[in-house]
Amino acid sequence: MTAHSGRHFLQIPGPTNVPDRVLRAMARPTIDHRGPEFAELARDLLRRLGPVFGTGGPVVVYPSSGTGAWEAALVNTLSPGDRVLAFDTGHFATLWRDMAEGLGLVVDLVPGDWRRGVDPAAVAERLAADRAHAVAAVLVVHNETSTGVTSRVPEIRAAIDDADHPALLLVDTISSLASIDYRHDAWGVDVTVGCSQKGLMLPPGLGFNAISQKALAAADTARLPRSYWDWAPILAANEGGHFPYTPPTNLLYGLREALLLLEEEGLSAVFARHDRHAEATRAAVRGWGLEVLCADEREYSSSLTAVLLGDGHDADKVRQIILDRFDMSLGTGLGRLAGRVFRIGHLGDLNDLTLAGTLAGVQLGLQLAGVAVDPGGLQAALDVLRAAHEDRTGDRGEESR
Repeated sequence: MTAHSGRHFLQIPGPTNVPDRVLRAMARPTIDHRGPEFAELARDLLRRLGPVFGTGGPVVVYPSSGTGAWEAALVNTLSPGDRVLAFDTGHFATLWRDMAEGLGLVVDLVPGDWRRGVDPAAVAERLAADRAHAVAAVLVVHNETSTGVTSRVPEIRAAIDDADHPALLLVDTISSLASIDYRHDAWGVDVTVGCSQKGLMLPPGLGFNAISQKALAAADTARLPRSYWDWAPILAANEGGHFPYTPPTNLLYGLREALLLLEEEGLSAVFARHDRHAEATRAAVRGWGLEVLCADEREYSSSLTAVLLGDGHDADKVRQIILDRFDMSLGTGLGRLAGRVFRIGHLGDLNDLTLAGTLAGVQLGLQLAGVAVDPGGLQAALDVLRAAHEDRTGDRGEESR
């Protein structure tokens, strides 16, 4: 193995870098999860979670991955044989579809090219044709982690409403939560799925469901089998600051610290930082003469950028060179994108200089891999970052007075 000095650059789209404050919080001694100190911890973090989802309603926390939270969203609201509308927008959208089918649901899958998000017009067309209201739920991945494409959830909600259709809206925010503006209540989402290891800056191990009143009502009649994932006993125990099973206490310490970090920066500033880093990354990609995978600028992701390489170049070879030479991990291409793209994660605990170092490493790696790139790509990114600070401070180098 090659010995490296300095820090490893973890620039995959999750798990992301865990801040030192969160790591220190997680190192605290474990406490009695049935005692008053834990109850205070649980009530506090459950209260702080709501604004991150944009909801005043309940948020259920599971010791699970995001995949577990996917399953919880389905089994609490649907029954065997129910029809759901899903969209082939990327690798993870298809995995959620596969799960739904495995649970005994009937999935109507709208084809896609993995370069665009959910088309609100297609939602409107499908639901307008469903006069019998056979579709029980619409499944949408807000930010597709495999492609760097963000679907326009408010427009999708409007399409459902315009069709006067009662379908539930279930949205995966696994790689957008706490990174991209998201509003569970205002956008009329019924179940929002999230997890801990991306924008929330924690290790893997926590899954989330934010739940609307409509979804809670649906849970009363849903007949898919559920036990561990059942919302009802969790919500009942949460009222006293507890859980119906042993909770991951040390991850919850970390979650509270991560929520405090987000509050201190302010969610609007967090979103602006992610927007700035995404814009700078896209500027670098274009400056290199390469192509951003996302084909619709309205759907650019602020969590990650997938870079499409031309024929004759292996994206995994580029990634391997960057890892070996510069100790930086980039995301691989998944599914039909394997070998064709690499993904630059720019979410979570990240600042401008870390992003600049990341893009410098990518540029060096591309050059070493024999990909013809314009070295002005890095400067294009730095120009975006500098301009953002000039706009914020009004300081363009003149002497302050």
